[in-house]
Amino acid sequence: MRVAYVCADPGVPVFGQKGCSIHVQEVIRALTAHGARVNLFATRIDGTRPPGLEAVTLHALPGTRGTTVESRERAAHQANTPLRLALEKAGAFDLVYERHSIWSVEGMRFARDRGIPGVLEVNAPLVDEQAEHRTLCDRASALLAAKGAFEAASTIVAVSKGTAAYVRRFIDGSRKLFVVPNGVDPSRFREPRGPRRREADDSFTVGFVGSLKPWHGLPILARAFGELHAEKARSRLLVVGDGPERLRTEQWLDEHGLRDVARFTGAVEPDRIPALLASMDAAVAPYPALPGFYFSPLKVLEYMAAELPVVASRIGQLEDVIADGTTGLLCRPGDPRALSAQLQRLRDDPDLCLRLGSAARAAVIERHTWRAATSRILALAGLAAPAAAGH
Repeated sequence: MRVAYVCADPGVPVFGQKGCSIHVQEVIRALTAHGARVNLFATRIDGTRPPGLEAVTLHALPGTRGTTVESRERAAHQANTPLRLALEKAGAFDLVYERHSIWSVEGMRFARDRGIPGVLEVNAPLVDEQAEHRTLCDRASALLAAKGAFEAASTIVAVSKGTAAYVRRFIDGSRKLFVVPNGVDPSRFREPRGPRRREADDSFTVGFVGSLKPWHGLPILARAFGELHAEKARSRLLVVGDGPERLRTEQWLDEHGLRDVARFTGAVEPDRIPALLASMDAAVAPYPALPGFYFSPLKVLEYMAAELPVVASRIGQLEDVIADGTTGLLCRPGDPRALSAQLQRLRDDPDLCLRLGSAARAAVIERHTWRAATSRILALAGLAAPAAAGH
């Protein structure tokens, strides 16, 4: 099976460290594990080829340079032509698999015109996201491009119900739109976790991993940790990642006398994540009460694969992934006090931490691996794949 994987989004460095980068890498690894020979067409590469992608044939697409937002948008739209030419030059494929980006249309049109499956993976309501959190000048053209890609795709895979609802605004997707949540490779998370806490006054490390964006709830985490530390003075905070919320969070902790018990690693290489998770006692996903929550958070699945007890906001897909009290703990979104209470519960009950962590890893192995996710996607596209087993 010969697969063209397309990522025309200039904001996704396919060999980088961002969550979206890991997503691309893991899907390609899983497709390769199914026996696919993958050709990767990408606008932005960044970094060196990650392990496990040695056999992937790389096709670098032209960048979308420009001195203004308008010129960059035009360049991104015009990049459809070289993408089409690159696909045609590369030869015959059995599948085109594309990570949806705002302006990219020709990947799915190429698949349609060649009569082969075209799978479009939709990770977010991109036009809305661009307009709200960044800058979007030509919204009308962006909407037309998205509609064109959705119409041309033979199979659309949305990572959450919220994202699927966005797609339905453009097309009647009743026969080709499916929700397939993100996955994880449990084999990455086999770091020894070290001796468990035995004494009531042992330190307790609360961890967070991810890009420090406004919608990830860092102010909520900081306040919850402040309450926890007031009750349990040997509590520690470990924040892995970087982003625009880092400075504000560090300033708040400093103002409240907590900076010395908090560690910010900044951006780290993906291969360092397992060891950092192994140094935590609990991990959090403290999302605020966001309307139309559409995320399928990789961090939560990684926490669970690492056998960590997780505290997450009771919102969106998190309610489906985490069985409250069995594979993790849920709390009211946007509520620092509720988050702190659940963390204190874990701090006081090491046996609960062990039970939740063990059940969480078992759950992701059973239901949330990349191998299982890609197996289902290939089946939806009408392509045979080996049974998903292991990871």
